[in-house]
Amino acid sequence: MYEMDIQRTSGIVAEGLGKRFGDLWALRDLDLDVPAGTVLGLLGHNGAGKTTAVRILTTLAVPTTGRAHVAGLDVVTDADAVRGRIGLAAQAATVDGLLTARRNLELVGRLYHLPRAVARRRADELLERLGLSAEAERLVKTFSGGMRRRLDLAATLVATPPVLFLDEPTTGLDPASRNELWELLRELVRDGTTLLLTTQYLEEADRLADDVVVLDHAASPRPARRRS
Repeated sequence: MYEMDIQRTSGIVAEGLGKRFGDLWALRDLDLDVPAGTVLGLLGHNGAGKTTAVRILTTLAVPTTGRAHVAGLDVVTDADAVRGRIGLAAQAATVDGLLTARRNLELVGRLYHLPRAVARRRADELLERLGLSAEAERLVKTFSGGMRRRLDLAATLVATPPVLFLDEPTTGLDPASRNELWELLRELVRDGTTLLLTTQYLEEADRLADDVVVLDHAASPRPARRRS
């Protein structure tokens, strides 16, 4: 069944994923099947394993048990190739405070081997879309938390990766910015992007997700509902 799922989807497939630190299981027995061009909402209380799952699927951690494929690639044996096919916005902003907003995005584009002109154009497009054009030449260290969060999200989109992982992406955003981000994510999914989203906002999961999985240490991870 697992091999058939990999052939059927270029999104995210996982079977029995677990991560143990000593005697503590941070994640256990997680199964996922996220077809390309759909959104999975991963819900759960703090410490339930949401971030651990994202770290495994984005090659930042090696699973203790189980296996997973992202964009058709094994997250352990093909880790380098996986990194070239994904975008990740972690809970903490990763942009460089000593660079301007535009320079941050251009640098990300160059790291993805985009031609300089293409990286510059993508930076301008994303700054406009996320309401940061007026701040393009400001050093990021002068940004508010919400502005840094928007820029961090923009950085994940520079190379238009086919699979996106967003770990509580709208934390710190005001309602207007949250709505704008939701609309941007919907457009990406309509164009075929696969999205895994961790969130503590039920409204966010309801607005965006095709499927929802709830993580709970007291029980195995379980699907909460699937949209028809």
